[in-house]
Amino acid sequence: MNTLSAEFGEFLMSVFGVMAELFVLAVGLLILWVIVIYIIDVTQTHQTIRRNYPVVGRFRYFFEHMGEFFRQYFFAMDREELPFNRAQRAWAYRASKNVDSTVAFGSTDNINGTGRVLFVNCAFPTLGEDAVPPKPVTIGKDCRHPYTTPSIFNISGMSYGALSKPAILALSAGAKEVGCWMNTGEGGLSPYHLEGGADIVFQIGTAKNGVSGLDGTLNDEKLAEVAAHSVVKMFEIKMSQGAKPGKGGILPGEKVSEEIARIRGIEVGKDAISPNRHPDINSFDDLVDMVNRVRNVTGKPVGFKMVMGSPKQIDTLIAAISKRGVDAAPDFITIDGAEGGTGAAPMPLIDSVGMSLRESLPILIDTLNKYDLRDRIKVVASGKLVTPAAVAGALCIGADFITSARGFMFSLGCIQALQCNKNTCPTGITTHDPKLQKGLHPPTKAIRVASYVNNMVKEVGIIAHSCGVTSPRALNRSHARVVQGNGTSLGMDEIFPDVKPEALCAPDTLNCKIETQYQQASTISK
Repeated sequence: MNTLSAEFGEFLMSVFGVMAELFVLAVGLLILWVIVIYIIDVTQTHQTIRRNYPVVGRFRYFFEHMGEFFRQYFFAMDREELPFNRAQRAWAYRASKNVDSTVAFGSTDNINGTGRVLFVNCAFPTLGEDAVPPKPVTIGKDCRHPYTTPSIFNISGMSYGALSKPAILALSAGAKEVGCWMNTGEGGLSPYHLEGGADIVFQIGTAKNGVSGLDGTLNDEKLAEVAAHSVVKMFEIKMSQGAKPGKGGILPGEKVSEEIARIRGIEVGKDAISPNRHPDINSFDDLVDMVNRVRNVTGKPVGFKMVMGSPKQIDTLIAAISKRGVDAAPDFITIDGAEGGTGAAPMPLIDSVGMSLRESLPILIDTLNKYDLRDRIKVVASGKLVTPAAVAGALCIGADFITSARGFMFSLGCIQALQCNKNTCPTGITTHDPKLQKGLHPPTKAIRVASYVNNMVKEVGIIAHSCGVTSPRALNRSHARVVQGNGTSLGMDEIFPDVKPEALCAPDTLNCKIETQYQQASTISK
């Protein structure tokens, strides 16, 4: 017994001895590291903080990086953060998880804030049994293959490359389940867009990824190949997007794998920088030509996506379309606001360029009415529309459809880590690192995508019923008020009164007034 105790004691002493040696080694290595870092910091000339406060100054950059993550959990109030605050994200999370989205004790939002949209509740709201789902709307009714859908809320352009494979698979399957469309973004049509079987809107970006020839120009044969897929329902020519008008798509080289390079027709591992505009579209007339070329080749509805810089641009655009005639008009226009997001863009463009959706959307609707093109051209609204109030507000203004990108990223589990422009997204949504992607399970996330859409439509319907109409598509400008700078509100229909079609032409002078207005608008815009 004494022998065993002695042996155990010797074992413990040896263990403690090894631990002591390891501790001394660790302390020695730490001291050596501090000495090396100290020398590096005091001799370098690039960073003042590190030179003046060697070693300790390095923690500044660590804390600055970690602050992005900690602020949203510990320091920011529910309505403080940008681009999306905690309350907005929380609603999207609850909707996608299909859990109770009610809140208690009152609103945490400032209902008197300038620009705030308040909905006009009816004294006699619509009863539940009288409510009806959104009615189907047909886009491109005169095309060989028109597209009819009841979906009011759809997935905006997010390309494979900007998003990961499991993210695209989840979005595709979720969109199919709920019956909304999915926009490919400018990165081309991947097998993962097709796998879920959802309705697809193929976006033609400025680099024409997936539909360009060897010379980089639009290729009709490749267009026809894409259109041959039955799930591809429409084509969208991307002129610009809200987060970076005047700048093409930016895909960092670390995201350009062999597969992505093959789909896009670009080089592996190199930054994919799209032209800042279509080289072959130099005017609105050229844009109308491109719309008609794509429609003639594919037989499917074709529109374009733009962010507007001024009301004069909108008038010039619609005048150019009207001048060409109804048959030549695009089937839809996607209007993106400066509120729009993206995976990577220069800060000056994100912060300071373009008109907001709240301003440009009513101007576009009114200009279409002015030229009697509103029934012919459907309007898709995009730009920070991730909650029922935002979607209902756009419907009140006059949009036919809403698209969202970041809202659907939240449905996939995005935590707004602000890592989209890197390959380090912690939720696996915008990274091609297999270790980070493994946490994103497409079948589970597809259910959340579908739930997000269903709950969005349900709660927009709740707003519509409160306003006394039976369906979200029945909302109009009389159902909303906008808070002014003095704290009082004005009816949206007072701020933006309905515009009636003008008598643009006398029977014996066809296109006379259109031609005059087009020339005047073109001169002003220049």
